[in-house]
Amino acid sequence: MLPFISLKSLKENGILGMNARNVEFIGKYNKRSLYPLVDNKLKTKRLAQEAGISTPNLFFTISRQHDVAILQEKIEGLNAFVIKPSRGSGGKGILVITSRIDDKFVKANGDLISVDVLKRHVTNILAGLYSLGGNQDVAIFEDLIIADTLLKSYSYQGVPDIRIIIFRGYPVMAMLRLSTQLSDGKANLHQGAVGVGINLKTAKASYAVLKQSRVLVHPDTKNLLDQIEIANWRELLILASKCYDMTKLGYLGVDIVIDEKRGPMLLELNARPGLSIQVANSKGLLPRLREIEKIKKIDPVAENRVDFVLQQEWF
Repeated sequence: MLPFISLKSLKENGILGMNARNVEFIGKYNKRSLYPLVDNKLKTKRLAQEAGISTPNLFFTISRQHDVAILQEKIEGLNAFVIKPSRGSGGKGILVITSRIDDKFVKANGDLISVDVLKRHVTNILAGLYSLGGNQDVAIFEDLIIADTLLKSYSYQGVPDIRIIIFRGYPVMAMLRLSTQLSDGKANLHQGAVGVGINLKTAKASYAVLKQSRVLVHPDTKNLLDQIEIANWRELLILASKCYDMTKLGYLGVDIVIDEKRGPMLLELNARPGLSIQVANSKGLLPRLREIEKIKKIDPVAENRVDFVLQQEWF
């Protein structure tokens, strides 16, 4: 059974607050000139490709309203795909199409929509409806991830992802995000997904929350959450650690998905990762960050950084 840890205990365990995160870590370790590398998903994808890090296959992009008129031609032959805004955040504006039935498109929740609905969605993306700051954006069409069979069994409709916090190139905390009916199939905790804290050493579930309340079973799949164990865990930690070398951002959230055939893939990066990962783990980030701050010289090899963390007792 997953242990219960009170809010008081969480505070005693060194919870990191928003002000401290913004000033002492994001402001200190993330140069603003580097933000476009992660705020723009197209730039992130191209950077990852240069670094040899696997990402979902890009089909095409739409950047002009004029091209929306020929959308039906562009998606001819595509039965499953994802549409997302290049500068979106928090899962906003992501539309997942899992299949086609005649001239209709099937969403992740089973709803059928027409090509006109797709066009309106793309138009909204281009207008900046989902983008940071409301600026004009680009619509990305990319391959649909087929989730790893084991992890998929714990999630409702959507693809589960793994968020790993990387500080100065070292992994410090991780959680698995599982979509629910409440979250509309999206792995976003604020929208109602389940957050499962993952022990960095064992790759096993350590705690789980839904809307900041502790849960033991997934509300929809009814699977026991304390049975979760992530396979090939060191490989995932190394992938996340390499994203520091790729971006030079000192405080970074790395989102990874595990495709059934292609294995771990980088989904996106976040230069301002949220703090709910602490709730999902029932542990504070601050003590771990302070330990990494003590390191005078960062090891240039991602594998070495991961192994260093896995040998520590402070988490």
